Amino acid sequence: MENTKIIGWWSGGVTSAVTCKLCIDIYGLENVRLIFIDTFNEDEDTYRFKKDCEKWYGKEIETITRIGKGKKYEKIQDVWYKYKSLNVAGGAVCSSELKRQLRKEWEKENDYQAQAFGFDIDEIRRVKSMVNNYKKTAKPIFPLLMYGLNKKDCVQMVLDAEIKLPRAYVLGFLNNNCLNTGCVQGGIGYWQKMKRDIPSNFNAMAKVEHELTEMKGEPVTMLKDQSKDGGLVFLKPHKDYPNMKDISMMKGREPQPLTDCNGLACGVKDLDEVSETHEEINYESNKYNNQIKMF
Repeated sequence: MENTKIIGWWSGGVTSAVTCKLCIDIYGLENVRLIFIDTFNEDEDTYRFKKDCEKWYGKEIETITRIGKGKKYEKIQDVWYKYKSLNVAGGAVCSSELKRQLRKEWEKENDYQAQAFGFDIDEIRRVKSMVNNYKKTAKPIFPLLMYGLNKKDCVQMVLDAEIKLPRAYVLGFLNNNCLNTGCVQGGIGYWQKMKRDIPSNFNAMAKVEHELTEMKGEPVTMLKDQSKDGGLVFLKPHKDYPNMKDISMMKGREPQPLTDCNGLACGVKDLDEVSETHEEINYESNKYNNQIKMF
């Protein structure tokens, strides 16, 4: 077991990429270990981005996984069919099985003083939840909060390092997660965009929903109507549930691209107003700045 002080979790997106870079800058290259949990459901361009980040850091990003020969699962779909589930109130079953549980196993087998996660200043609820639930075991720290950075700031830092953004961002998605199938936690606007831009993913996941529904004997969906009417929402109508909504009936909020293309290069909108969340984080920043002094 390595006795590295700080663990930086790299997940393929810009916020985790910048988080890992800040860990190295703050704590020193020799005191940081970078780890990627691979679901083998990522867009192939994620692996190009990973290599570019390794050059940026001057350090290898280790890979751990529950997918593959001799592992618990052969592919992500095996998780969905085992549990007859996609996305429930407690989160996505694939994320729990392939990421959260694997990280917990890793924690038991490795030494560390803190783990760095890429939550930005617009994710204060997730930060509070993680601190409340995993303070003693994960020992989480949040470098982006230390510097008051949001996702657009991270995009700019990646571009300033002359690294090409992952393809998912260029396509207009807000996150670079599981683009091979589409993310089961993506939401109605996300899946409406997927239907239009990557219809093969949309059709494949609609088929998965129907197959799981037939296996379980009750509706299995990724989406839920968040209006006062409520209820589950299929990607495509199901013949056995004619009264249930499908995504064509819904008005989703389109994911907004993080970058604007001016015909020469992709840049970041930098004139947005400072959010209330930004002020809230800065008000509490001393609590997180104290974490730096621990090491």
